[in-house]
Amino acid sequence: MDYPAVIGWTADEAVWILDQTLLPDREEHRELDSVDAVAEAIRRLRVRGAPLIGVAAAMGMTLALRDCATRAEALVALEAADQQLRSARPTAVNLGWALDRIRRCLDRELGDVPSLRQVVRSQADQIREDEQANCEKIGVAGLPLLPEGAGVMTICNAGALATGGLGTATAPIYLAHSEGRRLEAIVPETRPLLQGARLTAWELMRAGISATLIPDGAIASRLAQGDVTCAIVGADRIAANGDVANKIGTLGLALAAWDAKVPLYVAAPRSTFDPHCPTGAEIPIELRDADEVRGFQNTTTAPSEVAVWNPAFDVTPARLITGYIMPEGLLERVE
Repeated sequence: MDYPAVIGWTADEAVWILDQTLLPDREEHRELDSVDAVAEAIRRLRVRGAPLIGVAAAMGMTLALRDCATRAEALVALEAADQQLRSARPTAVNLGWALDRIRRCLDRELGDVPSLRQVVRSQADQIREDEQANCEKIGVAGLPLLPEGAGVMTICNAGALATGGLGTATAPIYLAHSEGRRLEAIVPETRPLLQGARLTAWELMRAGISATLIPDGAIASRLAQGDVTCAIVGADRIAANGDVANKIGTLGLALAAWDAKVPLYVAAPRSTFDPHCPTGAEIPIELRDADEVRGFQNTTTAPSEVAVWNPAFDVTPARLITGYIMPEGLLERVE
């Protein structure tokens, strides 16, 4: 299936990523040869999307061991790398989940530096493979939601660029397209960084999938037209009660979908569910730089001193969600 390669190992075991800040104009890979570089790439959204952030962090842990000569040095370096990567973006629970998985493996490894490196590399590869397999299973679980002629709305980018596989929200779209079903993806631009316009529209069109880009402000109007079969979104963290943190604008989409009686589904792997977070009120919401809203790509679009509130995510309450598309199947909410 034609989806972009987004992360991997270089010949000298550094990490390479597709730099998503340059899309759709340029498709360039960037080599990350240190923990600092991986953390910077996560913070700057060069690599993004909850599952892929976890994969990148796990792979980045191997880089902490590059200059270590003894086991003692390695353990200190790994602890510092864990803390640095864990703080790069606070909302996506997959990041901490992947690092915890690495730590559990290290706790069982008593060998020297090469042994530690092999354990981290092996576990990082397994996390990446697991996420790709999860995407396939999510696609299968969500496929019945997209009959012939379906219109499906998503937001931001929960596709291959966010996961390294078929995506979460896009996985059913990819599979429906591969079966020859005619469908239309409705893609809000997703301000302020335009991940819908720059990334999802690019990714789907690259795969030959019909996509229509709309302004964020047109979400409610398009849902009211009656040609959207369902909305499928991704998630960065799902609380124990089913509340969902996702890209800012998801709550507005959910409210409009509720009013238009369009079912809203959240597609996510098990790693995105946080049983230790009781409700969405406890999810930390990242606030990003004000200049992301005051301008775009070095062009000023607002007064330089205007006050800005720029949350990267919002929380959609469980009552607005029809169901969750998981690798284990479709879980529909029952009130």
